[in-house]
Amino acid sequence: MDLRLLRYGLFAIVLGALAGCDNPTAKGNSGMVLEGKTMGTYWRASLAGVDDARQVELREKIQAQLDGDDRLMSTYKSDSALSRFNQSRSTEPYAVDEAMSDIVTLALRIGAKTNGAMDITVGPLVNLWGFGPDKQPVKTPNQAQIDAAKALTGLHHLTVINQAGKQWLQKDLPGLYVDLSTMGEGYAADHLARLMEQNGISRYLVSVGGAVVTRGTNADGKAWRVAIQKPTDRENAVQAVVDLNGHGISTSGSYRNYYELDGKRLSHVIDPQTGQPIQHKLVSATVIAPTAMEADGWDTGLMVLGTEKAKQVAQKEGLAVYLITKEGDSFTTWMSPQFKTFLLSE
Repeated sequence: MDLRLLRYGLFAIVLGALAGCDNPTAKGNSGMVLEGKTMGTYWRASLAGVDDARQVELREKIQAQLDGDDRLMSTYKSDSALSRFNQSRSTEPYAVDEAMSDIVTLALRIGAKTNGAMDITVGPLVNLWGFGPDKQPVKTPNQAQIDAAKALTGLHHLTVINQAGKQWLQKDLPGLYVDLSTMGEGYAADHLARLMEQNGISRYLVSVGGAVVTRGTNADGKAWRVAIQKPTDRENAVQAVVDLNGHGISTSGSYRNYYELDGKRLSHVIDPQTGQPIQHKLVSATVIAPTAMEADGWDTGLMVLGTEKAKQVAQKEGLAVYLITKEGDSFTTWMSPQFKTFLLSE
């Protein structure tokens, strides 16, 4: 889940420009537009048919809810609910709220269906390679360090318990570290969609980072359109445009969140099997699903798997998937039949 999507109302919203804008509210042809910062990224809400007088009220509600989501799932905040679970060395059931239980349950399900490629316990490896709260390493981790971090990972070490309306997480490794960054933006986008509905708003496009949810039509009465960006960090060019039709979308890519170390370009996408950043040629995986959180989980797993294995999983699970693979100096694309039903142009 990354800043990979260009949002379309009547006009394109270029993410580079959005990321540089600190103005919390704006208005354009797509109706009321609210935006702000959360979870180390940016959120945006484009609302149609909403009175301008509600701007301040709605923005405050959105920001307050997103701040709460961050306090739930952040690995950067030492006092978040997730950080407190990670800091605990107990292997006894640990009480969590329903939202945390739901996120982890879905993550475990997707993890199983991707043969462990989507692994929310991969945190020690993410941190080792410098993509978590820890600082970027000054030299490439050696195999002993990788093996030590891998020994602290594994979905089979984490269990969700639901009994009598209460929820717990339980780990059988005291040092198990859960990282929900692969699901967080999707969860927050879905949560924003529910907030819109609760406030009587039925025509909206909401996004948190690269996770997007739409409902209804824009201010011109047309379908909200979302564009998938070409896999490059040098331009904001459109690869394909889709109509979500009330679904959620998320894209994972290896072409923006990276750094160079010892002469190599290292992606933030870590393969749990090797314990190292991915090395294959798949550079972008986009998933459309009933919820943004589902899309957010699947895109990460598919990105780890690589093109051919990702195709196999997409076909087996009936997923709406769009893959971009680097071939020499150019790119090739592949989409599942389910994705074609959402495609407007390519």
